Amino acid sequence: MVAEAHKTLNRRLFLGGAATVLTAAALPAAAQQANSTEMDTPLAGPVRNNISGFRMLDWRDYFDNTRNGVILADLNSRALHYWSEDLSTYKLYPTSVPLNDELTRRGRTDVIQKVENPRWIPTQSMLAAHPDWPKVIPGGSPDNPLGVRALYLGWPAYRIHGTHDTRKIGRRSSSGCVGLYNEHILELYALAKVGTQVMLI
Repeated sequence: MVAEAHKTLNRRLFLGGAATVLTAAALPAAAQQANSTEMDTPLAGPVRNNISGFRMLDWRDYFDNTRNGVILADLNSRALHYWSEDLSTYKLYPTSVPLNDELTRRGRTDVIQKVENPRWIPTQSMLAAHPDWPKVIPGGSPDNPLGVRALYLGWPAYRIHGTHDTRKIGRRSSSGCVGLYNEHILELYALAKVGTQVMLI
């Protein structure tokens, strides 16, 4: 009788644990709080996902050619794709993306400048919202939001840059730029050149 009761209890604990796991597996359909790692609904349409959830994209769907190399920043899956001009190099990096659609610019541009240890100057709207922020943070500072390298784009105030705050990667956390881990921006910085084609989708 005791052995039978023990088996029933173990079965209930197992089923309860399985239900908890199944419930947790269903959670990605719901978003968590702001400033946390978000769990979005799956992207609609015929999309192939790798195990990290990035969309696998083909440069030919977005560019006519790969002259000077091409960078495709996918803001939905929070990933940046790079193809070299001769297609011998392909890179895929996780990114941070803008906090909301109002801060997001999508479309075609190119790299117009490459800067090592860029200084950061907050915009007037940033300073209005945060008057205690410094007017400038010098390059190389561990507090610099641009990290160790930046690719300046043809749109004013838009950049692809590194970040010292690794919690931002994979999240909606920027004021308009696309951020990478510092080790990834160092790699991309070496690959990209002034004139590299860029598209944000």
